[in-house]
Amino acid sequence: MSVEKKIFTDAGIEVKELYLPTDIQPNNELPGEFPFTRGVQPDMYRGKLWTMRQYAGFSTAEESNKRYHYLLSQGVSGLSVAFDLPTQIGYDSDHELSDGEVGKVGVAIDSIEDMELLFDGIKVEDITTSMTINATGFILLAFYVALAKIQGANLQKISGTIQNDILKEYAARGTYIYPPKPSMRIITDIFEWCTKELPKWNTISISGYHIREAGSTAVQEIAFTLSNGKAYVQAALQKGMDINIFGKRLSFFFNAHNNLFEEVAKFRAARKMWAVIMKDLGATDPKAMMLRFHTQTGGATLTAQQPLNNVTRVTIQTLAAVLGGTQSLHTNGYDEALSLPTEQAARIALRTQQIVAFESGAPDTVDPLAGSYFVESLTAEVEAAAWQLIEKIDALGGSVDAIEQGYMQEEIARSAYEYQRQIETGEKIIVGVNKFQADEKNTVPGFKIDDSIREVQCEKLRLLKAKRDNQKVAECLQQIQLSAINNTNLMPVVIDAVENYCTLGEIAGELRKVFGEYK
Repeated sequence: MSVEKKIFTDAGIEVKELYLPTDIQPNNELPGEFPFTRGVQPDMYRGKLWTMRQYAGFSTAEESNKRYHYLLSQGVSGLSVAFDLPTQIGYDSDHELSDGEVGKVGVAIDSIEDMELLFDGIKVEDITTSMTINATGFILLAFYVALAKIQGANLQKISGTIQNDILKEYAARGTYIYPPKPSMRIITDIFEWCTKELPKWNTISISGYHIREAGSTAVQEIAFTLSNGKAYVQAALQKGMDINIFGKRLSFFFNAHNNLFEEVAKFRAARKMWAVIMKDLGATDPKAMMLRFHTQTGGATLTAQQPLNNVTRVTIQTLAAVLGGTQSLHTNGYDEALSLPTEQAARIALRTQQIVAFESGAPDTVDPLAGSYFVESLTAEVEAAAWQLIEKIDALGGSVDAIEQGYMQEEIARSAYEYQRQIETGEKIIVGVNKFQADEKNTVPGFKIDDSIREVQCEKLRLLKAKRDNQKVAECLQQIQLSAINNTNLMPVVIDAVENYCTLGEIAGELRKVFGEYK
């Protein structure tokens, strides 16, 4: 007698051979209503499609600006900026630690002049901009605000997002500067300032993407992300802020992997869970309970072997995000396991979104997989497993304490190890990697960044420092230090500093003197 083979999702949830009505709890939930499992808008994509973004940034501001104009001409509806490593960790391009990294994994932004070049010919009032920046997010936001003023834009109309999620940096990614507590203070300063001055700006994109890229499961991705979100809300509440106001400007950022149904279930469960969390924390306005999220297809799922297979992977992931109700989407280029995406790869990635939007029929009805015995059952199982993890984190004192104790890091590492073990033993098949290999040479052209970029940026900095009022710069930096010490909101003094041509590295360095560095 043969033993039935058990099948599990990537998160370890067992998949039954057949699902029946008895596997689900009947409910009458409607989209646009608490707890938003079925979507945050009653009509979802029938009313408005998701924002089609393409994450881009490399080399100098001038080179990235050319790519942005190209993407806008191809139909993107929002820009998404990638910054290089020195910009992410608070060093100017001429710092010794920046050597070899300038312009490599994103664009180098050292001053307001770079920000002006980055958006040359693009009116910030007419687009939404997402900036993937965390430890220095407040400085990049200050650059963007200063740019908007230069362009004569109405700050009340400026819309976009800074990622600004420092907790996942300690847990999964590593581009932090300051210790957790002062970092949380900076984030709540941004919440507070934007509520008054930049009301349409999404002040944080609480990110599960990097947690997933580091090796977590889908369940861990939403559990850890929602726990981090809870910590940010609690920090804002402690500062006396109104959850019904700042809660509307919180957004999330999730990954989309290849297990289509588990990913859809993950998105649906996350929406429901966040609504419950926000209600429990005191929110009464439905819009403050809505989990609105951006999705990026899974970078870690892309393979250098047979890279054109990645077009199919990205298509599945795109469908998962759309069927799961995303508000915004970036699709990866098929060549990203080899290099930064070429223009051709970026165009195909965008076309993938456009084909799903206009040819697949997936956006034509709200929450198309609702009522599926399998998807509804899986949504409930993902939710239950995620709540168990959140309860463990709460028992440790919340996200900040759980991260300082190494809990999240250990759980992610354990999942990453198990996933890799399954690939190496053949339990998990990756097409073209451990099965269906092809003996062929890679013919996909790479996209490379020249090391001379650093020389260009250093010369810009030299000229900037020669022409600016350095006495005024010193005064601005002194004000930043005093604001940090006196616990007054940092945003006004940082905006003043960038308008007087203080550099990103100078501002970040001033706060290093007060807050120290996290090791």
